[in-house]
Amino acid sequence: MPVAAPASPPHKRPRVRPVPAVSRALSILRLLAANAEPMTLKAISEELDLVTSTCLHILRVLVDEGMVKVEPGTKRYALDVGVLALARSVVENNPFPARVQSALDRIAERRNVTMIAMKVSGLDDLVVLALGKSKGPFRLYVEVGSRVPALTSATGRIVAHHSGLSDSELARHFKSLTWENPPSFETWLKEVKSVQRKGFAVDRGNYINGISVLAVPILDPQGRMTHALAALGVADTLPALKLQALAADMKVEAEALAQ
Repeated sequence: MPVAAPASPPHKRPRVRPVPAVSRALSILRLLAANAEPMTLKAISEELDLVTSTCLHILRVLVDEGMVKVEPGTKRYALDVGVLALARSVVENNPFPARVQSALDRIAERRNVTMIAMKVSGLDDLVVLALGKSKGPFRLYVEVGSRVPALTSATGRIVAHHSGLSDSELARHFKSLTWENPPSFETWLKEVKSVQRKGFAVDRGNYINGISVLAVPILDPQGRMTHALAALGVADTLPALKLQALAADMKVEAEALAQ
């Protein structure tokens, strides 16, 4: 009688010790990136619940490093060109956006949807790396470099499926999600579990009212989800048969990109 091989132990992430100064600096950069207008020291410290003197010291370092600039007259802070230099190096040294662009363009043109490719960064955010624009008169736009909450929309169902979290842990994360038309946890969890069978997930107007989102994962050789492809379109233009055809196209492209 054959004996089953012992299961390999679960992969443990390395322990990350908190470094408050780094976390605060990153929070300041993200806040400035999210605001179109420069912000005062007071506004930054109040928004992030930081002691004003601590916030000022971090801002001075960021200014000295060229990540942030301060307007001499108004004393307002905004991102500086040093951030662009870092972002440019990421793009130049990351071949994925160039590889995925042709796939996004093919599907966007063929299926008349907006296509986006995202990097999976844990359970917090997905980062948009590339965009394929729809050729139709009505277009949805997503800014490259923007962050998307990891567990919402169709991509969230896929991330949840590949996360390895228990149902109770998923329930805890689900409570913090923001939707325009929130599904029940039971419905959402059922859709998360269906990813195993389907290989894709669909959000029908839950995340954004009137918009359907279909997402497929891109896996590494170990079966871990590293990226995702997502298609966005007006819900009325994406009935079930069109969604199935779109999913088939996206799965083919995702498998090719995983090679």
